Amino acid sequence: MTASLSTHVLDTGRGEPARGVRVELSRDGEQVAAGTTNDDGRIGELARDLEPGPYTLAFHPPSPFFLRVELEIALEEGHYHVPLLVSPYSCASYRGS
Repeated sequence: MTASLSTHVLDTGRGEPARGVRVELSRDGEQVAAGTTNDDGRIGELARDLEPGPYTLAFHPPSPFFLRVELEIALEEGHYHVPLLVSPYSCASYRGS
């Protein structure tokens, strides 16, 4: 039983994908994966073959206010897609498909 994770970041303030955003995945304080969003704001495969359990997903978005956005997520078996929507002064996330 393993999990995989993908993500994308949308700059809703500009109405376009957020390119070049650093994203890190950690477990128990240890980084297990990292990547940077492409021109479409996506990281198609941030990590795969992950053991089920809790992880921290950290984004470094293009915002003058949010320097780092961390999400605590619980992965089980299967694929997870966790997007971040960010503007200069707001952000939101959800479990995508």
